[in-house]
Amino acid sequence: MSTLACRSGLAFTIALVCFASQTAAAQDGAAAKCPALASLELPDVKVATAVPVAAPTVGPIKVAHCRVDGSVGKDIRFSLLLPDQWNGKFFMGGGGGFVGSVQNQSVGVLNSGYATVGTDTGHQASGTQANWAMNEMERQLNYGHVGVHRVAEVSKAIIREYYGSKPTRSYFGGCSNGGRQAMMSAQRYPNDFDGIVAGAPAMDFMGIGAQFIKDSQAQYPDPKNLEQPLLPPATLKLVGAKVLEACDRIDGVKDDVMEDPRACKFDVGSLPACPGDQAGEQCVTKAQVAALRKIYAPTDANGETIFSGQPFGGETDAAGWQAWIAGVNPQLIASQRAPSLRYAFGTEMFKYFIYGDPQWDYSQYDLARWKKDSARPGSYLNATDPNLDAFKSRGGKLIIWHGWADAGLSALATVKYYEQVQARDPAAKDYARLFLLPGVLHCAGGAGPDTVDWPAAITEWVENGKAPDRVIASKLAAGKATRTRPLCPYPQRAVYSGKGSTDDAAQFACKS
Repeated sequence: MSTLACRSGLAFTIALVCFASQTAAAQDGAAAKCPALASLELPDVKVATAVPVAAPTVGPIKVAHCRVDGSVGKDIRFSLLLPDQWNGKFFMGGGGGFVGSVQNQSVGVLNSGYATVGTDTGHQASGTQANWAMNEMERQLNYGHVGVHRVAEVSKAIIREYYGSKPTRSYFGGCSNGGRQAMMSAQRYPNDFDGIVAGAPAMDFMGIGAQFIKDSQAQYPDPKNLEQPLLPPATLKLVGAKVLEACDRIDGVKDDVMEDPRACKFDVGSLPACPGDQAGEQCVTKAQVAALRKIYAPTDANGETIFSGQPFGGETDAAGWQAWIAGVNPQLIASQRAPSLRYAFGTEMFKYFIYGDPQWDYSQYDLARWKKDSARPGSYLNATDPNLDAFKSRGGKLIIWHGWADAGLSALATVKYYEQVQARDPAAKDYARLFLLPGVLHCAGGAGPDTVDWPAAITEWVENGKAPDRVIASKLAAGKATRTRPLCPYPQRAVYSGKGSTDDAAQFACKS
């Protein structure tokens, strides 16, 4: 097996493609070649282990492969999986939350023959904690965008060494923070990937932080009393039921799913008021109405909107509002005194990325300071640039998708970004398309169809020029589809024909 032989004085990016020799065309089996990668020499890279793995009988991975674990630079760990039967392509997967462990949200593509990699983006910690970022600029930059880029380059170099040729195509797929990583790749590193899938992208990282603090102030006004939610599950169940009662049929189909929640004009003031303003399960207090209004509303400061509001939907789901906005998670309470995910991510972001102060108090924060406070970290954490010219010029294709009932990240913010891309470039649909999933929670779950073969959609577009004009989403139960719906490129939406089963995608057409 040949190794890289590059002069140490060369730049990192150039060095990775400086090979001393090409691997011979005829080689022994993949399992025999795998261990040799442990001695592979790459600039600023350490390969810790390289072991052949037989086809697993349990878990998502079903094929034999070579697993290469290593690190880039001081802290960036990665795990690269090289299938014995390679299709000639590379697919990198993203990581959620604050990452902190090697994650690969697209690992399933290994079964289709892709080489695939995941990374921890340069630190080890719980995915909801960010104390690793305190006064650690290199770690913050690695998490922001550098880690994914460096691991992508290293992976391509190892792939070329192992198989004797570079990938014919390279892809990236991720959701949530993985979606932010996807958008970072399209905006900052347009040559890294031919096709990118960005699910529920946390693009406006600082704006999201502001929303999370605003909502935490509304739901948990007293930092000393986090175990008693202002909006308990019974209240959320009432709210969700009333919303659907008012808005489910607007799209012409009664199915517990709103095709476009923006059409819902429900007023939380119409909810049944509690007698004597005493909390109950079938009514709301004045304080609860005020909190609901604040959570649904955009986040404003200094007379301008700094982040989009929360669409209706997901109020009753355990993985929706209860997990993200208004619940009390015993594990989070025990580990970091955080009742909900919005509370956890929002407070950690301000403590460690913005202020460097573990004692920072969210309850006293004035959002009038947000713009100035967030400028520096926003410069390397936000992925909100609508300029995709470089990605377009190199022939890249981008699919963005978001669940309408996502209580983690507002789909309205993703719509706003895509409309900015369209406003800047009227031909944006030729290389970037947005799909909105009715009734779907954060990355998956909810009443709506949430299973989509996004890798197939992006490869069809990149390799065969077939733009995704209609993508089928399925709702699965015990591995079988109980409902299918077409997803239409925004601003189109699925319209029921009026005949046949409303659980059959064939009965819907994409219309503006």
